[in-house]
Amino acid sequence: VQLQASGGGLVQAGGSLRLSCAASGRTFSSYVMGWFRQAPGKEREFVAAINWSGGRTNYADSVKGRFTISRDNAKNTVYLQMNSLKREDTAVYYCAARGGYFSDSDSRYDYWGQGTLVTVSS
Repeated sequence: VQLQASGGGLVQAGGSLRLSCAASGRTFSSYVMGWFRQAPGKEREFVAAINWSGGRTNYADSVKGRFTISRDNAKNTVYLQMNSLKREDTAVYYCAARGGYFSDSDSRYDYWGQGTLVTVSS
């Protein structure tokens, strides 16, 4: 599976962005998909995950109520809608795919996209 993340950019605090992650391959619908982020000088952290059907999602406490993960298996794409953005959301955002059980651990993901930079200004 190859993943291509897009949609990052510069946004003011309180604004919104939608990230997309397009996947190649015919088995996209069988993968758990996740979003992670890495801020400058910090370790990569979990943001959100969604199971194969979209019926189960999980979020980091820091983004609950502000971010929404979704997927369109017909388009081989997973999304991350980010609302009410804060300066601390500034990071490179990565999408990842896992061919197994639902997980929020980055070490359990098998495939990674190249990352897209989100910068939130005050």
